[in-house]
Amino acid sequence: MNSEPAFAPKSLSASEYVLGLFEPADEVAILTRNRRTSRTVQRIATAETITGPQFQSWLRSENAAGADIFVGMNPIKDGANSRTKENIREIRHLYLDLDRGGHAALDAIRNSPDVPAPNFILDTSPEKHQVVWRVEGLAIEEAEAMLRAMANQFGGDPAATDSTRVLRLPGFANRKYDAEFIVQAHHESDAIHHARDFQLQEDSPDTPRQFEAETGRAMSPGHRSQSERDWAYAKRALARGDDPAIVIQRIADFRAEEKPNPEYYARHTVTKAQRELRGQGSARTASNGSRESREMP
Repeated sequence: MNSEPAFAPKSLSASEYVLGLFEPADEVAILTRNRRTSRTVQRIATAETITGPQFQSWLRSENAAGADIFVGMNPIKDGANSRTKENIREIRHLYLDLDRGGHAALDAIRNSPDVPAPNFILDTSPEKHQVVWRVEGLAIEEAEAMLRAMANQFGGDPAATDSTRVLRLPGFANRKYDAEFIVQAHHESDAIHHARDFQLQEDSPDTPRQFEAETGRAMSPGHRSQSERDWAYAKRALARGDDPAIVIQRIADFRAEEKPNPEYYARHTVTKAQRELRGQGSARTASNGSRESREMP
């Protein structure tokens, strides 16, 4: 977890929140969705434009007419006109959409040694929250694996685990429910986080909960060495079809400051994981063959 000087938490308006997420020149996607009319509008503009009075006036008009207001969580490439994964310029944020058990899930995040303190907490409706961390240096695939792991670990919405996700913009009414609720944003930290600050990414996309189902025993993060976590990540990544060379590079980059020869260490870890997977494959083949022999008349 990162240490930082004392920070005074504060509530943010829509414009303050956008400028808390992005630089003024960043291209950002804004989406409005009216459930009653099934009308969706997406606009891509600079953060500076979005925070201006004319754009904010348009958003207030859309919201008053029944539309929910959302903002893309990662900047778009200059000149792009759609919010596709190929058009994401860089990963700027990790996030969770806590749509069940919101308060308890939020407390678990605040008290967890596996993730740093969130930068922003949004109250999107009673008992529901969205949690945002500012990050840098993450590849899209790495970020999405971490999003999946955190969603499973903390009970977040599994649908909100892609890099093109839009989350709610504060200061506007949540139109999903009959009772009006104004979305509120709380700024709680100015820190910028890195992959090593999140102790769940090495098992992505599998989580401790999934590991328990496979092995029949609990694996508390405090009971595993980092080498065991690296091996677990390699095994999961290879099993889902990731290129071994890419897995080696990810581990080497992650351990660059801790190992005298991170490339050798990463290669050894991946080779070990490959042997384990081959052994499991052979065992399954033998088991299937034995079962088929018993079932033959």
